[in-house]
Amino acid sequence: MSSSNQLLFSENNIRKAVVILANAEFTIHSIVNFTQFSESKVYRILRRFKRIKDVADYSRSGRPALYQETFKLELIGFYCQTQPFSKSGRWSFRWAATYLTSHPEQLNATPSKSTIHRIMKENSLKPHQSRYFLHITDPDFFPKMDHLIRLYNTPPRNLYFFDECPGIQILKRLLPDIQTDKTQKRLEEFEYIRNGTTDVFAFLDNKTGKVFAECQADHKTDTFIDIFKRHVISLPTNEKIHYVMDNLSTHRGYQFCKTVATLSNVQCPPQEELDNLEKRVVWLKSENKRIVIHFTPYHGSWLNMVEFWFGILNKKVLNESYGSIEELKESFESFLNEWNTLHAHPFRWSYDGKGLPTKAVDRFTRILRQAVHQIEISGLIKQLKLMLNLLKDSAYEISSKYWRNFYDVFCCNEAALKERIRNEEGTTKKKKADVVFNSLSIALKDWASQNTSKAA
Repeated sequence: MSSSNQLLFSENNIRKAVVILANAEFTIHSIVNFTQFSESKVYRILRRFKRIKDVADYSRSGRPALYQETFKLELIGFYCQTQPFSKSGRWSFRWAATYLTSHPEQLNATPSKSTIHRIMKENSLKPHQSRYFLHITDPDFFPKMDHLIRLYNTPPRNLYFFDECPGIQILKRLLPDIQTDKTQKRLEEFEYIRNGTTDVFAFLDNKTGKVFAECQADHKTDTFIDIFKRHVISLPTNEKIHYVMDNLSTHRGYQFCKTVATLSNVQCPPQEELDNLEKRVVWLKSENKRIVIHFTPYHGSWLNMVEFWFGILNKKVLNESYGSIEELKESFESFLNEWNTLHAHPFRWSYDGKGLPTKAVDRFTRILRQAVHQIEISGLIKQLKLMLNLLKDSAYEISSKYWRNFYDVFCCNEAALKERIRNEEGTTKKKKADVVFNSLSIALKDWASQNTSKAA
């Protein structure tokens, strides 16, 4: 029986299952596998049942519990819902125990570090731990992601993933690395000298996994365009080329549009026709030219497969000790040559995006419930737009229980959201937030009305 199944049954019910399985002539080995009891415990239960026709455990003597359930709940509330400093910090077991010892009036008790640990563990609570997550902020994230996934599943003949890794620090450690005697584990000196920075530009070939890459001193527009030209020139002149890249301003400027037009042998629209970012992006994405650019969503760099290669480069080359840019470039060129000669392979994309819309709704619901007053107005506008787009375009891909939960939390925090928008000093942001808030409020009420009538 798995641990999840065990949670559904009491100890006595599992003991009864042992007897039932034995009477049904299951082997001891099968009973052990099902109940996760030890073999000796199974025999002990069967002998006891044969003797007294009962499987209940004997009552045990011992010291009564020091802390009752009410106190445990109060301790959980203190540990999970308060902070040690003024609106900051998280408790550790030791800090919480020390604080409660010096402030016994807080819970009318002074539990030890091990007691706090045990109570948190019993309830599977770990508020002292943390990890980073990349929240979806692009209101059009999912249409963009779906477009890229379709592109990866049916890739064109010439598909390349481009990205740059800027500001790589060239660090020289004060002492050389040494290795331990037994395991030959490498020991690295902590202190280092900075020897400048460099940028790496890389194009990953979807078909072969080979990489066209260079180290450069900066990532200005001219630098990017020069290396982009070199890559395009290295490819067959009569074939269409597709590039996937992020939303850096240099990738969406008019100068880059002119470069793409020249390399595609088409006329670039005049600057007044491409006078804003959205128009330039639409033109760069258009299919009626040789070079087509596909942009990842904001906060969607993980959808660009060249990031896999950058992760390998970082582990193999960029974390080493170098006394100069020349030393790093020499190591970089050696790695690049060996990659393209021996290790290059296509990266297989298997992620289909299923479940991510649900996670986006669930996460924003939790943010509204836990920290509605701390949301920056720019982030709030993007999240409200994202929820509105999901409700319009993907409502049925997300379970109604998540929408119901979001609707309830949104209604409970409606006054707080209005106050947050009303207190915004920026006129433009305030107007945008007000418009999208009202649109989402109407859409949610329509959704709730429709789903209530269906349930009836």
